[in-house]
Amino acid sequence: MSNNNAIEFKHVKFTYPDSKKTVLKDVNFIVKKGSWMSLIGHNGSGKSTISKLINGLLLPDENSDSKITVLGTNVTAENIWDIREKVGIVFQNPDNQFVGATVGDDVAFGLENRGVPRQEMIKIVRNVLSEVGMLEYIDSEPANLSGGQKQRIAIAGILAVEPQIIILDESTSMLDPSGRKQILKIISELMKKKQLTVVSITHDIDEANMADSVIVLNDGEIIDQDSPVKIFNKTTMLKQIGLDIPFTNKLILALDKGGVSVPQNVRTKDELKQYLCQLNLKI
Repeated sequence: MSNNNAIEFKHVKFTYPDSKKTVLKDVNFIVKKGSWMSLIGHNGSGKSTISKLINGLLLPDENSDSKITVLGTNVTAENIWDIREKVGIVFQNPDNQFVGATVGDDVAFGLENRGVPRQEMIKIVRNVLSEVGMLEYIDSEPANLSGGQKQRIAIAGILAVEPQIIILDESTSMLDPSGRKQILKIISELMKKKQLTVVSITHDIDEANMADSVIVLNDGEIIDQDSPVKIFNKTTMLKQIGLDIPFTNKLILALDKGGVSVPQNVRTKDELKQYLCQLNLKI
């Protein structure tokens, strides 16, 4: 495994116990350190199974040539605790992740398990809450927070134990557009600041459009892997498996048909808005 690879799947197969259906069929991919990779596909395509395999919550089929490597360590039953110290997961429902009576207690939970001294723990908790814009809620009860605020707390709890990889497992799907945008902005900023590797499991095509690379899953198989620009230009392929393309891409295609060429590095709504404003000024 290259030193530049954060995650590597080789010929990975997975079947749930007591099930005859193979969920993953010979899955192969690499995620580079410091990059953002999104997994997209319809329900049951195998996306969340991959996230659990990365973190060692699940292990590949025995008696197969499956191999998963995370930051240079093979994911095996013997190594799962080492893996979990390096990988954090933000799940779909933040309520399922809270264990503390207050926000501060919840963020400190992982640090307490590692025996971090109290004064150091207090400093870390305050720092990570500040990074996600939630320090003022340190003494609040998690139940009284909005969905977006709860996800920020979940992210802070993960940041506290300093993972190198963060997995977003449908973690914005229960949020309104404003909350979703805030969470993705926080993740993007933290990724650059802390050189994190991000894996996003999502139904939100606009979220996938923020990634460096996109993997398209269908019925447990990878059918394509490329940059968001190239993936979302393959409208026929995506429609065949029940996926849409981002609104921004639809608008760019419409502009192209109308004779307005948009640069390939323009992907988000804000980037397109800025480009069109600049174009209008030139005209």
